[in-house]
Formats: sequence, structure tokens, C-alpha cells
Amino acid sequence: MSETHPLTTTAFELSGYRVVKSFGVVRGIIVRSRSIIGNWGASIQAVFGGNISLYTELCERTREDAFNQMLTHAGQLGANAVIGVRYDATEIAAGITEVLCYGTAVFVEPAQ
Repeated sequence: MSETHPLTTTAFELSGYRVVKSFGVVRGIIVRSRSIIGNWGASIQAVFGGNISLYTELCERTREDAFNQMLTHAGQLGANAVIGVRYDATEIAAGITEVLCYGTAVFVEPAQ
């Protein structure tokens, strides 16, 4: 599966396709923290209020990496789509967060 795959959805079916085979749950897990310098820069941004772009960029990159790991896992199983995609995050320690992206790997064909 390519790393930017159009056949992913939070729904449990893809419009215009039918599920031929299910491979089960696939996931991508990333654990990240911001560096001391990154935290210092974010603290400066927090003083002025608004979007803290350093943290926004870290979160977006982390979610994207977890998503891509999930797609890789699905591709290794022979899937060409992932349905029921979800994200979860857990703070493991102060400043260290795990992001999990998971879904059901399936093989789909165009509906006739």
C-alpha cells in the first residue's frame, strides 16, 4: 500500500467497494517527546497565546507517522484498504506521549 492511500476511512465500509477479505486489526505506534529546546520555544509561544505551532507540528507529524506505519502493516498482510481507522493517545510520562493509529485491514474490489 502506498503511504497516502485513498482507501482508508473511519467508516466500516467504502462506498462503491465491497470487502472481499478481512485481515484483522492493524496498527502503527509512535512514542514521541519534544526536545528541551522545543519545549522552551513552545513556552515562549505560550506567553503570547494562540496556536502553539511547535506542538501542533509535532502532533501532526506523530499522527502521520503512526498512520503510515498502520498502512505499512496493512500492506504487509496483503490489504489494499483500511476501514474503521481510529487514533488514540496516552501520556506515558511527563512530556512523552504514545500515539496509536489502528483500523481493520481489508481487501476490497469495486462493487458491481
